[in-house]
Amino acid sequence: MIVLYVVLAVIVVVAGATVVVRRRRRVRRPALVAPPRAAMPEVLVTESAPMPVLEDASLETRLASSRGVFDRVRSLSGVGDVSAEQLNVVEEVLLRSDVGVAMTNSILDELRTNGAPDGIAAALRTILIDSFGGDRDVRTDADDGRVAVWLFVGVNGVGKTTTIGKLAKKYHDQGRSVLLAAGDTFRAAAADQLEEWATRSGAEIVRAHEGADPGSVVHDAIGRAHARNIGIVLADTAGRRANSSNLLDELTKVRRVADREPGEVVETLLVLDATTGQNALSQAREFLAAANVTGIVLTKLDGTARGGIVVAIERDLGIPVKFVGVGEGVDDLIVFEPHAFVDSLLGA
Repeated sequence: MIVLYVVLAVIVVVAGATVVVRRRRRVRRPALVAPPRAAMPEVLVTESAPMPVLEDASLETRLASSRGVFDRVRSLSGVGDVSAEQLNVVEEVLLRSDVGVAMTNSILDELRTNGAPDGIAAALRTILIDSFGGDRDVRTDADDGRVAVWLFVGVNGVGKTTTIGKLAKKYHDQGRSVLLAAGDTFRAAAADQLEEWATRSGAEIVRAHEGADPGSVVHDAIGRAHARNIGIVLADTAGRRANSSNLLDELTKVRRVADREPGEVVETLLVLDATTGQNALSQAREFLAAANVTGIVLTKLDGTARGGIVVAIERDLGIPVKFVGVGEGVDDLIVFEPHAFVDSLLGA
C-alpha cells in the first residue's frame, strides 16, 4: 500500500509540474500583432492605357491559314514536265483548299499539257490569276436626281451587319454621306447592332420596330437620303434561311422597292462566310435569282477558311468577289485584288 501511495504522489507531482510549465510557456509567448497597412491612394488609375494593336496587317500574315495549305506546292522543285507524283500533291492541296473538284481537274489538265516552265508554284500562280475575271469595280453613284442604294443579302451569321458597318466607316472617312437602312426587321439584334455601327461610323440610320415591313424601312431610308442629299444608302436585309421561299420573295420585293425613284440599286452584294467552304456555294445559288447579285463579299477569310473557296466561287457562280474580310478590325474589310491574293498563297 505504501508503495502505491508513493507512486500516486509522484504522478500527481509530475502532472502538476507539466501544467505549470505549459502555463508559463503560454504566458511567455508574445502576442501576434498584424503589421500596419499602407494607406490606400484616393485614385488607383489616373489614365487607362489602350490595348496593344498588332501592326502587321500584311495580307500574307492575315491569310496564314490559307497559305499554310499551299506549303507543299511551294516546296515542289523542278521545271518542265510535271510528274504524276507532283500532280497528286497539287490535287490534294487544291481540294483541301476548297478550290472544288471541277476547278482542280481543269488545273491538273493544264499542268499536264503545258508543264511548269518556271516551276510548279509559278505555273499554278499563273493559272489561278487567269481564272479570275469580270468587272471588280463597285458603283457608288446613281443617275442624276437619284440615290445610290447597296443591298446586302445572305443568311444570318455570315457578317452582313458588320460588313455594312465597316463599309459605312470606309466611305464616311472618304467624305461621303452615308445612311444605313435596318431592313432586317425579323431580328431585333440586327437593328441594334447596325445602330451601333451608325454611331461609330458617323452615318445616319433608319430603323423600325421588330416585325415591321422591310420594304417600308428601305423606302423610308431612301426618302430621307433624297431629302437630305445623302449620297449612298447601305441597306441590310433579312437572312433567316436561304432555302425559304418566303424569304426570297421578300428579298425580291425589297429590291423592287429600293429600285424605284428616287432610289437606284447600284450594287447587290451577297455576303458569304469563307469558313463554311463549299457550303457557301450552296447558299449563294439560292440568292442569285431573287436578288440579282452583282458582287460577293467573303468574310472571315483570315480564320480557318481555305483560300481556294474564292476561286471556286468565281468559277462556279460567275460573279466577282469585290470585298474580303481579313480581320475583326474596322479597316479589315478590303477590296479584293486577285494578284495580291494569289501571291499571298503562293509567293516565296
